[in-house]
Amino acid sequence: MKKSKVMGSLFLSLAASIWGGMYVVVKHVVEVVPPLEIVWLRYLIAIIALLIIGVVTKQPWRIAKRDMLLIIMIGLIGNTVSILTQEAGTMLSTAQMGAIITSTTPAFMVLFARIILNERITLQKALSIILATTGVGVIVGTGSIDPSLRLGGISLLVAALTWALMSVLVKKVPGQYSPIVVTFYSILVAFAVITPFTVSRLPRLDLQAMLHPSIWGGLLYLGIISTACGFLLWNRGLQLLNASSGGLFFFLQPVVGTLLGWLLLGEQIGLTFWTGTAFIFIGVLLVVREK
Repeated sequence: MKKSKVMGSLFLSLAASIWGGMYVVVKHVVEVVPPLEIVWLRYLIAIIALLIIGVVTKQPWRIAKRDMLLIIMIGLIGNTVSILTQEAGTMLSTAQMGAIITSTTPAFMVLFARIILNERITLQKALSIILATTGVGVIVGTGSIDPSLRLGGISLLVAALTWALMSVLVKKVPGQYSPIVVTFYSILVAFAVITPFTVSRLPRLDLQAMLHPSIWGGLLYLGIISTACGFLLWNRGLQLLNASSGGLFFFLQPVVGTLLGWLLLGEQIGLTFWTGTAFIFIGVLLVVREK
């Protein structure tokens, strides 16, 4: 097995695991800070963290004009549209619906990778997606969907589509650019877009409540670990694996989120969780071992 595949698998697994833990933190922080403000603060903290990392590691910040549009598209599609529609969809639907619809992201990545990057869809990749999707379905169940939640479902579907498209576009970024620089500029684009809609809401924040260690600590986690490090690991991992294979690691997110909810929040999980997790890991293992 190539070292690049091992490292790519490790980076994507870490990113998905970090994002799985993010839901436990958001569930606590959102009691004080509304969702839109959370996203804005996440990006502000992430930009500062990435800037410091880039300066310390002496990254070249210049982006060629011919590549600037691609970086802007990644920021608009993935860091702006996908994240905001995910927030909106989560508020307008249920956690179960969110988990089911979000689990379609890797399948969309395979499709976009075929259209944009001309990556071949092998039988092993198709089987991996089927196994992992089945695993998520087993974990979250297949309960009936209330028609009143349709708008939330549409928002979540847009989030899954745009995240998949962004992940494939990352593969088209020339290898001469550091993932630190690419991640910094893409988050900066998203921050610039949502700032006009957020600044008027910031004075309403309860600053006294935000000074509680669990709140500002949660915001630091969301900004530095979940956003700066998570996006950095995801982008780097996608550079080392083909896009259609890399998408399978996205399935680790609901597994880690459910597991941490059980450990930290006392949420109940049963045999279905472990059965679904087994399906997901088998699917991921097929991708890692693919020649």
